[in-house]
Amino acid sequence: MSDNMDNMTYDRRAFLKAAGGGVAISAASSGGDARESHQAGAAAAAKSGDLCFMSAKELAALMRTRKVSAREVMAAHLERINRLNPKINAIVAKLDDERCLALADAADQRAAKGGPLPPLHGLPIAFKDLQPAVGFPFTRGSSIYRNTMPAEDSVLVERLRNAGAIPIGKTNVPEFGMGSHTYNKVYGTTVNPFDHTKSAGGSSGGAAAALATGMLPIADGSDLGGSLRNPGNFNNIVGMRPTVGLVPSAPNPFPLLGFGVNGPLARTVADTAFLLSVMAGPDPRDPGCAPSDPSVFRGTLDRSFRETRVAWCPDLGGLPMDPRVRAVLDAQRKTFETLGCVVEEACPDLTGADSIFLTIRGFRSAAVYGPLLAKFRDQMKPEAIGEIERGLALTRDDLAQAMIQHGQLLERVRRFQEKYELMLCAVNQVPPFDATLDWPKTIAGVTMEHYVAWMKSAYWITVTFRPAISVPAGFTSDGLPVGLQIVGRHRDDLTVLQMAHAFEQATKIGNRRPSIA
Repeated sequence: MSDNMDNMTYDRRAFLKAAGGGVAISAASSGGDARESHQAGAAAAAKSGDLCFMSAKELAALMRTRKVSAREVMAAHLERINRLNPKINAIVAKLDDERCLALADAADQRAAKGGPLPPLHGLPIAFKDLQPAVGFPFTRGSSIYRNTMPAEDSVLVERLRNAGAIPIGKTNVPEFGMGSHTYNKVYGTTVNPFDHTKSAGGSSGGAAAALATGMLPIADGSDLGGSLRNPGNFNNIVGMRPTVGLVPSAPNPFPLLGFGVNGPLARTVADTAFLLSVMAGPDPRDPGCAPSDPSVFRGTLDRSFRETRVAWCPDLGGLPMDPRVRAVLDAQRKTFETLGCVVEEACPDLTGADSIFLTIRGFRSAAVYGPLLAKFRDQMKPEAIGEIERGLALTRDDLAQAMIQHGQLLERVRRFQEKYELMLCAVNQVPPFDATLDWPKTIAGVTMEHYVAWMKSAYWITVTFRPAISVPAGFTSDGLPVGLQIVGRHRDDLTVLQMAHAFEQATKIGNRRPSIA
């Protein structure tokens, strides 16, 4: 991490003002002045764009066949990072450029020896800063862990390294990953590439913003209450929450709880499936991971959806929704009808979803971060303190009731999905909001009762344990991205990807890039 970011007094408004003016403190150790990178010329930028916005699957194939070198790919992404990251602040704790290029050279040397190469060979990646990765700080967006250097990789990081991805840094997250707006006292705020005054979402906000701007070809993320789907939605990319138990998670203090998952982010559904094929599959260190065949995600995503019955429920039965979001989603209903779907207005009975999620989330937060509260309260954001304290106040009866209600809800959703293969709803109830806010306080005139209340359209789906994906669906009149959430049956992740792919091909909305890129 850069020394000036370590020592700065954290002021989000000052950062945002600077970013809007084209000058900002970079949270990445760029290895060169961003202005020098900018002055490298249009030709260099054009070459960077060609490689940096190429499909990750295609880019990996070019490197495996040695038509493009890993060094060329790395150099293109570094040029883009040095030029854009100071304004977006998506990638943090970055290795210097020379080290990144040396890692790419080592990948090219392995390729020169011949023989099969792993699927992600040569692709630059920055791990989400909620994942321990050897050689990088593991801050979790908290000054409490500012200097923590892990001794071991998580299972996910290990899997991505073994698949040939080249780690160059971390991606920014909110403090402890709490809330879907990426800001913290260690690295600052990640802003939205489409409007630098807006939030990039979270907790995988850094990953999503890096993808949207071409600074990374693929990214990992995690999702408890929407942390893969919300930033996918806010940045006009794809974010997928897999079925609980598909992607292993370790170390994990609650391996059988099931609410939090790891998953992929990418610019296209095909690249999302490509990355999921590497992430998925059981690991003995995660007893909650179910047997699966990840190779199914490497096949074609083409499928006919004629006569497929889908449930249209944008507001999940009456959640308040910003009219700009509703207008974008309503306009896309006809797309599914054009694809041949039988679209019916219907919604599962999600009674209890709110209390179930908040109880389990509070329990997890108190167990993991409660021991820190007495010693480090002054270093925690108010929302984290409140979250932990609510968890500490829970009783055994509170937890028992949440678990009983959860089982009942899962059965109601299962029965609902006997009729409807897929559900279509909002990812977020609001478009990207002001980045100086901690969280939206109202939606369509309705006051939000707590700091994640504006995320109910995402975290109610979390409680179903179903696979869900955010796919670009359109833009508001003021140019802000809006995504659509596609929810599938239990362990039918492939159908979710296939429907998202069909929608993506029909609309091409994901092709729109932010002007900064």
